[in-house]
Amino acid sequence: MDGLGTPSSYIVLEPGVDVFSSDGTRIGEVEHVLADFDDDIFDGIVIDASALPGGLRFADAAQVAEIYERGVVLSLDAAGAEALPEPSDNPGTIAVHGVEDIDESELKGSLRRAWEVVSGKGVGKSSDV
Repeated sequence: MDGLGTPSSYIVLEPGVDVFSSDGTRIGEVEHVLADFDDDIFDGIVIDASALPGGLRFADAAQVAEIYERGVVLSLDAAGAEALPEPSDNPGTIAVHGVEDIDESELKGSLRRAWEVVSGKGVGKSSDV
């Protein structure tokens, strides 16, 4: 893995850059970067691993150990890299469960009481106990 160049960023990472496992095995090359560039959020990379069944693989940002000018090094060894999932069509989502069960007036009251305590307006009142 010598000759990867200087440390770099996902912001300038180009398709075609080699991707290596932590033990030095070439896994494939960067197909594309998944990121929200406006908010500076790196989600991961899609790897063209044509030698592996299925071809494309997804490495989450937490699995990308280092990015260099001419290469990416994963935190996974070769066996772990082979087990990377294929990318899905749907981006990840965050769901909040249970909020719809709260009465709106109850929620407003709870938030108002919390604000009063935080702002110091509710401290010491018998209704806050």
